[in-house]
Amino acid sequence: MLQVLSFFAVYIAIFIFGMTVLRTGLYNVSKHKMKQWLMQMTKNPLQGMLIGTFVTAILQSSSAVMVLTVGLVATGYLTFRQSIGIILGTNIGTTITTELITFPIDQFVVPMLVIGAILLLFSNVFISCLGAMLFGLGCIFVSMNGFEHLAVPLSQLPSIEGVIQQANTSELLGLWIGTFITAIIQSSTATTGIIMSFLNENILSLPAGIAILFGANIGTCITALLASIGSSREGKLTAFAHAWLNVFGVLFFFPFIQAFSTIATKLTQFPDAQLAHVSLIFNIVCSLLALPLTSLLAKFIIKVHGGEMVR
Repeated sequence: MLQVLSFFAVYIAIFIFGMTVLRTGLYNVSKHKMKQWLMQMTKNPLQGMLIGTFVTAILQSSSAVMVLTVGLVATGYLTFRQSIGIILGTNIGTTITTELITFPIDQFVVPMLVIGAILLLFSNVFISCLGAMLFGLGCIFVSMNGFEHLAVPLSQLPSIEGVIQQANTSELLGLWIGTFITAIIQSSTATTGIIMSFLNENILSLPAGIAILFGANIGTCITALLASIGSSREGKLTAFAHAWLNVFGVLFFFPFIQAFSTIATKLTQFPDAQLAHVSLIFNIVCSLLALPLTSLLAKFIIKVHGGEMVR
């Protein structure tokens, strides 16, 4: 049991490490233009959503963009209301990674790691960043392969087996599992990757996987909330907005998990791709529905959390 859990923890670490290396390469290529884009192209919620989607797709991490946004709001470069559009965009942009890891490119993993490692040694910034992207992506696929190999032995552990069986019959439990795991490992993408491996091995049902995915959307808010500690009032309100938007979205669509499952099975026969498509559809629909309501949401958050001085 300890050996299986240890290997699983190692693969989680490899996944997060790969995400970090990939994000670093992508970020350095952009030459720190993300801050400028966020500050200059968020005049209205729609622009904020579009630039939030774009920047998150570049950084491959909604948490990283949220930490950046909270910092910009806290230092006065952005207003709280400007940040809401960005938040909507981050939820869409983060689905790019989940779609990416469903591609069957296992045979290219070793070349990606080798070429990436070699390119990292170059002094040229662009070539080095390209190496970071390849190496990071290779690490992500290595961890995904590891998750799939460990899914069966892990599910056979008595304590884990019981939780999985209950999750397959209780979507509410799946929601709590997704929230808890993501709050601990600080990566909704890693949580989604783990669930994909269980789906591919037919250990979890698709509705249970979707419930855990919904929980991951809530758990990922922890990062922004932690980043807001000690920041200005507007910075804290931005973190609260991220949490409330995700919670409202999950609560609204939680009763429709079976409908999402039906739609996904009609789009593709591959379980991991089904979950990725659900994540994409869910986040796009949530953001589009919330877009016209950003002003009401801002007023709600200010009233609930106190923000008399908010601009």
